Amino acid sequence: MKQYEKIAKYLPRQRDNVSLSNLQLVNAILYVAENGCKWRALPKSYGNWHTIYTRMNQWSKNGVLQQFFEGLQEEDVIRIRMEAICLDSTSVSTSSWNRGAEKNEKPSI
Repeated sequence: MKQYEKIAKYLPRQRDNVSLSNLQLVNAILYVAENGCKWRALPKSYGNWHTIYTRMNQWSKNGVLQQFFEGLQEEDVIRIRMEAICLDSTSVSTSSWNRGAEKNEKPSI
């Protein structure tokens, strides 16, 4: 709980009428990030995946997640570094000419 007290200042104030605490939400987000699983594959012990996803998405749009992770980096609680960027064929489009396809050239007479 002492660790959570260190990061709680970067999270929105918890309302009394919510079923999922900020701590539960952070743990669920970190689980998905660490394991690379889909939200639907989140273990039920973290709570309803849709509720977690919805609130995480709201935090993302409101800038809460950015502020949260920037604060943790400043305090040296976490270290995030971009090491690689990957592009695949679904995100980069090329024409058949660039892929080495045979060209239909007519012979000159």
